[in-house]
Order: sequence, then C-alpha cells, then structure tokens
Amino acid sequence: MVFRMNKTVRAALMTVLAAFVLAGCAKPDAGGGGEAASGQPAEPAQPLEPVTLKMYQIQSLWTEKDVSDLIIDRVKKKYPHITVVFESKGNVEKALTAGEEMDLIAVWNGNMPYYMDFDIFENISPLAQKMNIDLTRFDQGALDSIKALSQKGELIGLPNMLQFNALYYNKEIFDRFGAPYPKDGMTWEDTIELAKKVTRPDGGTAYLGLDPDYLTRLLTPMSLNIVDSKTNKSNVGSEAYRKVFEIGKAIYDIPGNKPAAGVMKGSAADRFIKERTVAMLTTVNLLDRLKQTPDLNWDVAQFPSFKERPNLYGMYDLHVMTVSKTSKHKEDAMRVLEVLFSDEVQLMSSKSAGKLPVMKDPKFNQAFLQDTPELKSKQIQSMFKSKPAPAPAYSMHYSKARGILVNNFVEYVNGTKDVNTALRESDEAINQMIEAEKK
Repeated sequence: MVFRMNKTVRAALMTVLAAFVLAGCAKPDAGGGGEAASGQPAEPAQPLEPVTLKMYQIQSLWTEKDVSDLIIDRVKKKYPHITVVFESKGNVEKALTAGEEMDLIAVWNGNMPYYMDFDIFENISPLAQKMNIDLTRFDQGALDSIKALSQKGELIGLPNMLQFNALYYNKEIFDRFGAPYPKDGMTWEDTIELAKKVTRPDGGTAYLGLDPDYLTRLLTPMSLNIVDSKTNKSNVGSEAYRKVFEIGKAIYDIPGNKPAAGVMKGSAADRFIKERTVAMLTTVNLLDRLKQTPDLNWDVAQFPSFKERPNLYGMYDLHVMTVSKTSKHKEDAMRVLEVLFSDEVQLMSSKSAGKLPVMKDPKFNQAFLQDTPELKSKQIQSMFKSKPAPAPAYSMHYSKARGILVNNFVEYVNGTKDVNTALRESDEAINQMIEAEKK
C-alpha cells in the first residue's frame, strides 16, 4: 500500500526539518563557551550590551599609552560594545573602601599576597575555559608561580610581562683599561675577576668594575624568598644565604668598588647611565632608558650565574592581569584578556612596547624590541640564554623582611658583622617583625 501525505502533514514535516537544519547551522554562543570552527572564541549570536570596564593597577608597569595601544584600541576593534577605562592614578585600597567598581587588575606577583585579604582575586581557570582561552600557550613555569600564590593552588591571573635580568656594560671603560668585554655564560666568580680589571681611578674619576644593584639580584636566582608564605617564618639561615652574602661581599671587597653613596645606596642605574662610572651593572630591564642615551657606548650580555644553578636569573618576576572577583562583567573582562593575549597583541607588546611576553612560543622573545632602531646593534638575544628561576610563593611580609636582610648584609659588607651574626640577627629580627605584624 502506498501512503500518501496530505498537504497539511507535508507542510508540518517541512517546518520541522527546516528547524533542524537551521539549528545545526547556527553559530555557538560565545557567552556560553561556544567555539568556532577555527578554534578561536566564537562571536556571540546576538549583539552584546554596551559595557564600561575599569582597569586598576598595583605597582605594575602600564603607561596610558601602552594601555591605549595594546588594550583599549584593540578591544574596541574586536568588541565594539566594550569600553575600557584605565584608572592610572586610582588607588585600589581606596576604591575598594569606597565600593567603586573594579573589573580588571594589573599587579606585580610579589604584591598579590598582600592583597589576598582584600578578597579581589579568584580562580580564573573556569572562566578561561568557558571563554575558550588556551592556557597551554603560556610559559607553564609562570603559571605555576601564580598558582603558588594561592592557598588552593588556583590560577588567579595571567602573566602579561616578564621582568628580565641582564648584564649591561660600558664599552668605553673596558676600552680605556684594555680589558675584554663581558661574554655570555659567565659565573659570578668570572664576573668578579673581570671587574677587578676595570675597577680603578683614572683622570680624577673612580670607576667601579661591577655594581650588583640590589641584594635581590643575587637572592632570586637561588630561589630564595626570605619568608615562607605557608608558615610565615623566616627562611634566612640556610647555606644558600651564606653563599649569596659571600658573593656579594666579594663584589664590594674589590678595592675601590664601593659606591661613594654607600653599599645599596643611591641609584645604580644613574651611576651607569648618567655618571658613567660603572663598567658592569647587573639589573632588570633598562632598555627604555638606554635607548634615550645614544652617546653612551654600551651593550648587554647574559646575566651571571651561580655555578650550581647555571643559566638562571631572578625568579619569575611577573606583571599579571586578572579579572576582579568583584566585577559584574566577568565575561566581558575575560574578552579583554582574550584580546591582550592574542598573538597579534603579544607580538606588538614585544616588538614595540618592550614588554617581554610570557608565552611558550620562542617567536615572542625573538621579536623583542625589533621595532626599536636604537637597539638594532645590541646583543639583545644574549639575555634569553638565561631563564627565570623557579619562584616560591611570596609572603605578605616579604618587603619588610627584605629590608631587614639588606641592612644586615650592608653591615656584613662594611665589616661591622661577620656572616654568621648577620644571618642569625636577620633571622631573629624577621621573625620578631612577623609576630608584631600579626598582633
């Protein structure tokens, strides 16, 4: 028997089939975590409501120009409904007290433990997954360093910039004394021996062979964090601290190598760039200042290593972007992070803005400051022969503890304390300070 549909049944079936076809072709909803065929976050099916997001920073390195070029303009181009307002002079604590809205926070990872009590950070991994942010693109050591800050090991932000360490040298001073230039792969002992060749007075000027800038430049490659964040007890007193103190003293024991202002006093960068009395300076990123002094004949080499920890410099010193726990627009805030961490913007950040990305792909390091003609002749890639040392979690007492340790180090260098006394008294004073802070 042949079954014949009447017109009514046929019309109903055609309507159902059309609905299935349309459903299969529809775009996924980005707000619900859908993903386009390209693997990129999918565009929302419906226009999103206009929203204004406020971005604050805590001891971070964002300038208004950088925020405009790398965030505001780029976000507006991809997501016209989002307007980012940079509160460049906004005080986070005052804003929280006043109940002001806060959507994005740029912060140095060393400051994050202090702000934990303000309850502004939360695990952003679920939101990143929902919005299809590929976390495997990031340097996993950097992500681990951020997770270490959370009591639960949660990812409470994404690293947008790595602060690197390098050895800068004044070629004119080396030429003046006929000494060879620093080379990549030197240990601290090698660097000290080279410094002895260029530490001397000449023509009424006292030249310093090596300025280590600050004690942390020696502490961090050894992953020394001063205070245990879990126990809130001083870590000072191990053999590694003795090693750091003795290397530091060996630097300043070179006859004539103490700055006129005193050990750990004044600006090491000014001594190198303005006064031009330092042959070698081991410190953080000075490239922005150096490119503005074309008459200074300088170059850069790999940061010195401890023998037992080759090719490591300061711990993961990160500038982090995160979505505030208090934000009412978290998905849109994550869309801002999606744009910021796109290949396009990260390459711009590396090439032009001098913000070293914290991504796994080596192309971001290779592109570093390529758009800066003043640096074309410099050995910039030497810096990348070292990697950041693993970073334990910072304690909220880190800054004050560091000050105590530095004061005792200076007394040791100046000969008023021996190394055992300096370390023991540092340990005792740090623990006393922490107990006082608790009360």
